Amino acid sequence: MSHSSMRNNRRIFRKCKRRKQNRERRAPRLNCGGAVFNASNIHYEIGEKVQAVNCGGIGAIHQMVGKVGLADDIDEALHLLKIHMPYHESDHVLNIAYNVLAGGMRLEDMELRRNDEAYLSALDAERTPDPTTAGDFTRRFSVSDIETLMDAINTTRQRVWQRCSGDLINEAFIDVDGTIAGTLGRCKHGMDISYKGIWGYHPLIVSLANTKEILFMENRPGNVASHQGAAKWIDKAIVLVTGRIAMVRTKSASAM
Repeated sequence: MSHSSMRNNRRIFRKCKRRKQNRERRAPRLNCGGAVFNASNIHYEIGEKVQAVNCGGIGAIHQMVGKVGLADDIDEALHLLKIHMPYHESDHVLNIAYNVLAGGMRLEDMELRRNDEAYLSALDAERTPDPTTAGDFTRRFSVSDIETLMDAINTTRQRVWQRCSGDLINEAFIDVDGTIAGTLGRCKHGMDISYKGIWGYHPLIVSLANTKEILFMENRPGNVASHQGAAKWIDKAIVLVTGRIAMVRTKSASAM
């Protein structure tokens, strides 16, 4: 975004703020004339040339993905598809991530987005994978493939860190902990009942406290101990922040 566009945007925001303040000053302290909500002059029209989407920031996020080279890193490291017709591995991964960012709760919600012209325009795409195709893609993953995907994302992450300044350059605080993730059913693969009596999973999360980024995550049944398998991911996180002072913070259960 150019400096002139930024100045124009700030001017528009200031005008909106002034109009809001003027509304508050005009609002009566004592209302004796009926309900305050009184929309009596509202007309709706469909604009043929104007498109809108409730997740307007998705285009900016996609531009950031292209600028940092995340899609290229995923395609270079992850090989699950023999033929790209037409989607690449990065298309599927980003499609699932964007579905969550746009408010989706399950794969079926992708159907709403792939039929949203404004959403497709924001991504400059003719179409996006449907829920069935996305489900087939997720079933192609093995445990090693998931680790490969995390490593590819962390390759991009390291390039972003190199552009940063401040405390992140000097020291890294690595948080390690498990969390109980409840589910809506009892027939999902790998789930179990936790010590809290919740049916679901007990994923291990390794994050960078400086930026609140999740570095690694391993999904586990709900009944496993909090420290199970933590050592491997702690070692990988320390290697990831090589060149910085690394401090690992964990609860006593995860440190066993």
